[in-house]
Amino acid sequence: MKLTGERPMEGRTPDSLLALHEAGYREVAARLGTGTVLDVGCGVGDESVTLAGPDRRLFGIDYSADTAILAAREWGPQGSREHRIDTACMDGGRLGFADGSFDAVCSSHIIEHFTDPERHVAEIARVCADDGTVFVLTPNRPADFENPFHVYLFEQAQLASMLRLFFDDVEVKGLQGDEVLQADFATRRASGERLLKFDVLNLRHRMPRKAYVWTYEHALPVVYRALGSKVSGVGSGLDHTHLFLADEVDDTTPVLFAIARRPRRAGR
Repeated sequence: MKLTGERPMEGRTPDSLLALHEAGYREVAARLGTGTVLDVGCGVGDESVTLAGPDRRLFGIDYSADTAILAAREWGPQGSREHRIDTACMDGGRLGFADGSFDAVCSSHIIEHFTDPERHVAEIARVCADDGTVFVLTPNRPADFENPFHVYLFEQAQLASMLRLFFDDVEVKGLQGDEVLQADFATRRASGERLLKFDVLNLRHRMPRKAYVWTYEHALPVVYRALGSKVSGVGSGLDHTHLFLADEVDDTTPVLFAIARRPRRAGR
């Protein structure tokens, strides 16, 4: 399945964005029981390990073979870490697991990168046990600033509607930031909007997506270095404690946090 790639990295990604990921995994971990857990898009495993726990077996998959190998070296049987993650290179739209294999499935900031998000949801529903739970985290469309890596963005109602195609029980909450985090987002958004004004011919939307992604990926770090940490958000010290889960979602809510249960089965 075709998808875009985006890797949050400490020291390069704004701290507030790293905090979104950390807070999401924190909230998923708080809702896990025992059994088998699958993290789709595990990267090198640094965030996935948050989901480890007693009487819990953790699996992680990533579409990048190199990344999956690094994760296996770090968290596999030969690794030196306390917790273990069974990792593999796998397509999130074509999972190599039997139906109902997992008690919980986490898809954190993955679905927005798929050109066919329904296929991804169908697969995580398929491998989820009948009494299991799926967690889907993705940017809230109104709060997301222009990002060429994001090809599919959802509002609360849209995400709920799509998930209900595959699950009987769906709720979509919001991962909300406090005033400090919202101020950081506002500062970086304003800086981004000023920079985009230089693209008076709207060339970024006329060029092939690959070219836009390449430009974004290589130019943004240069701009951040030139403008300093106040604009880049790197080194701000913001972490997951600046985010909390809320029932209400509005245009300032940065992340949608969906909980889906009772996966639908063909013929049932």
